[in-house]
Amino acid sequence: MSERSELPDQHRLHADAVRVLTEYQPEDPNQQRLRAAYLAHLAAHADGLWRTCAPAHITASALVLDAELRQVGLVLHPRARLWLQPGGHCEPTDATLADAALREATEETLIEGLRILGAPVLLDRHPAPCRRKRPDVEHHLDVMYAALAPAGAQPRASEESLDAGWFGVDELPEQTDDAVRTLVRVALARARP
Repeated sequence: MSERSELPDQHRLHADAVRVLTEYQPEDPNQQRLRAAYLAHLAAHADGLWRTCAPAHITASALVLDAELRQVGLVLHPRARLWLQPGGHCEPTDATLADAALREATEETLIEGLRILGAPVLLDRHPAPCRRKRPDVEHHLDVMYAALAPAGAQPRASEESLDAGWFGVDELPEQTDDAVRTLVRVALARARP
């Protein structure tokens, strides 16, 4: 039996996060600083991936790209009232950060058959929307992936979002943020041959 399969689920996910962030080697100095901060967070917090960890915890998200790489699937976040990539908290059933991102993207867009496109695309530290329920949680340390949708897929709103839809990569809604705009640019550069 391999060492990986002998680890309890929470330790396996923590080990995967450390591995993924160690392998993530961005050229951008801000991304390098975030990477170092995320790794320091994980070194200091055995529970650093769980929503119970304060003052921050790691989350996972995925920008959904259509099969032709012309559109992105975004969801209208109920608290932020912004169009964002789907994502959220890690769960005990997630074996990897990529699994967490894929699960969240599938749950929030209701698109079956999404496929994660390799390593993380971007890191983003932002105020935690869960702060309403947990005032001691200040930030989400988001690990952002890109996911490819099957041809003909249509995003639909789930119970977790107010709406969902496709947006042209050059026609993002005004009610989004700079992190999404950067994520779209970086994800497309990585996804296009």
